[in-house]
Amino acid sequence: MSPRREFATAALMCAVGAGSAVVAGGRSWATVRATDTITPLSQHVTGRELTAVALALGWAGLAGLAALFATRGRVRAAVGCLLALFGAGIGYASATAVRDTNVLRVAAEKSPMLRLDGDAVVQPAAWWIVSLAGGLLLAAAGVIILLRGARWPGMSARYETAGTGGAREGTPPGPPRAGATTRPQDGDASTLWKSLDRGEDPTLTPADRDDGGAREKEEH
Repeated sequence: MSPRREFATAALMCAVGAGSAVVAGGRSWATVRATDTITPLSQHVTGRELTAVALALGWAGLAGLAALFATRGRVRAAVGCLLALFGAGIGYASATAVRDTNVLRVAAEKSPMLRLDGDAVVQPAAWWIVSLAGGLLLAAAGVIILLRGARWPGMSARYETAGTGGAREGTPPGPPRAGATTRPQDGDASTLWKSLDRGEDPTLTPADRDDGGAREKEEH
């Protein structure tokens, strides 16, 4: 696989992993049902309510994705290390957030009536698994970037420095193209004035002057 293809694959993994954690954070991760209260209760709790860490690290992963495109070399490898840590944190937070004790505590804070029922049942949903999978995917992408990212080209690698005509840095400029207009440099003012005193146009090339002289001779 070429370096650019590796780069694109790792970036896609980061986007999917971090994006999954962000999307799943706003969904219902568990439902608490109580039947021994005055009226049966059913309380949904979201990932954001169970743990704010997974959602925050998901946003951090998306920010790290932007930094991935703006860096190169060892700095990019350091970004990969951070992304791996973000992904591991998302996975750990997602797995621990759906413990019954944590879910019951959060649900009781939302519905005080649940505190009267000691037999409330916790029914986890599938969105915490989506967040967990996204964290693992982000962590895997971070490891790949840490190990391989320093070898990948930067965003500006395909562009050449403006005004160099595509030449690499340090390469001496080639001879002027045929027919190109030669203008005096800023430090050659004396030559400019001498040309004006002789009645010559300093912007003309030697070839233009030769053609002009030949036409004058033909007219005479």
